[in-house]
Amino acid sequence: MEEDRTKKLLRDVDAYVEELFAPPDEALEAALRDSREAGLPEINVSPSEGRLLQLLVEIVDARSVLEIGTLGGYSGIHLARGIRQPGFLTTLELNERHAEVARKNIERAGIEEEAFEIMVGDAKESLATLVREETSPFDLVFIDADKESYPEYLEWALKLTKSGSLILADNAIRGGSVLDPNDASARATREFNERIACDERLSAIVLPLIRERVDGIAIVKVL
Repeated sequence: MEEDRTKKLLRDVDAYVEELFAPPDEALEAALRDSREAGLPEINVSPSEGRLLQLLVEIVDARSVLEIGTLGGYSGIHLARGIRQPGFLTTLELNERHAEVARKNIERAGIEEEAFEIMVGDAKESLATLVREETSPFDLVFIDADKESYPEYLEWALKLTKSGSLILADNAIRGGSVLDPNDASARATREFNERIACDERLSAIVLPLIRERVDGIAIVKVL
């Protein structure tokens, strides 16, 4: 009974925060709707976390943002809205169909075609391309792709950032599975968390988030 009351309280608190800071937005709601109708998995960030992403982009005054894991463009819209103009969002997506849906969603949200690029293909290959082409360091990197690759994505992110950049990573708590990981995704996420905690090049925290279950976002500053 107590557990049920706690779950209801968590839902109510999440709804309270969302109502205050992430009110209904036509472009964002359309992005979720069209993604759902296109058969994309419903694993987007929550509205409150999307608002947090946008705020963090604004706080660091980012003009260049890299997103690893586009899906339907929902988080990308938040990131792009926070970028100081003229700025640019580079987002990586494995699936061409997902990229097509995301492109339409991002453009409908008012993000100019010249202000973003979706790189389609294996994220590690795209990241290698960015490094090989000596892309200017990104002000912020958001990681939200396959969890088993999180430790590797961290290393790529460090190659593509500079002192003062932020690295963010979604699903850092995974419903508590990182406490006693029994699958590859949870083990990799736990390894990622331990790396950002111990690496002397970084200052970091994992911030728990309220959703239908407890999750979290890693917030990392490159020193």
